[in-house]
Amino acid sequence: MSELEAGTLPQPAVVAFGARERARDLLKRSLPRRRGRLTLARNRAEVLAALKESYTDAVVVDLAQPTDEHWAVARLAREFPSIPFLALGPLRPNEAPHLARACGEFEFADLLVEGAEDAVIRELLLPLTSTSRFADALRGADGALGLTSDLQRMVWRLVVGHGGRTVRTETIADAVGLTREHLSRRFSADGAPNLKRVIDLARILAAADLSKNPGYDLPDVSRVLGFASASHLSSSCQRLIGVKSSSLARLRPGDLVDRFVKQGRGRSRAAV
Repeated sequence: MSELEAGTLPQPAVVAFGARERARDLLKRSLPRRRGRLTLARNRAEVLAALKESYTDAVVVDLAQPTDEHWAVARLAREFPSIPFLALGPLRPNEAPHLARACGEFEFADLLVEGAEDAVIRELLLPLTSTSRFADALRGADGALGLTSDLQRMVWRLVVGHGGRTVRTETIADAVGLTREHLSRRFSADGAPNLKRVIDLARILAAADLSKNPGYDLPDVSRVLGFASASHLSSSCQRLIGVKSSSLARLRPGDLVDRFVKQGRGRSRAAV
């Protein structure tokens, strides 16, 4: 992804639990306010509330001095498998078993080694975020959608690079240096889907991904992705892919893209 594209994408949203003073300072340095959103949670209930309130890219659990509450938070990784949980701590002999348990028993995505990796925490974290994983999984879907030009492919990368969050056509137009009207016309050329429809499809694909988490119900998914309500999510599913939102959890991304293309749902009356 080009520097121009990367600069347009949302900054990572990370929830951290149990962070000691040194760990808090490390995370704040790695995710300053203008380069990320860091939420410090004091217990499992606050972690769960944060996950259900807004889009979360990763959960970091400080396991240097774990208590029962730390392991209660670690168990949430099983309820939210599409959100990476990462263990943080110094790799000392007495801490190593805790870090190994998190990565093995609770299937944490990775280990952030305090001390040895302080300078590169952000660089290690970014490729593992929910946003990055979503974008990587869908980047190749542009061909199935009939997006073949360099502009169409760049726009698709920008759309999926938002992870399913709401993104306005004006934002993308500014990123590629075109007016909204010019971008919409060029994007939908040669029978390609309308840009607004593609943006809406990306949000449905994200909703399907989040729906597979046992810890989320449809109202949670709607809230996290910025839909007005669960009913709004359901009507969007019907309009874009012809299925109820209750079916999202059992459908693969390829199934949803196929429905969108084969049912001719990529064109709306308005181009913008």
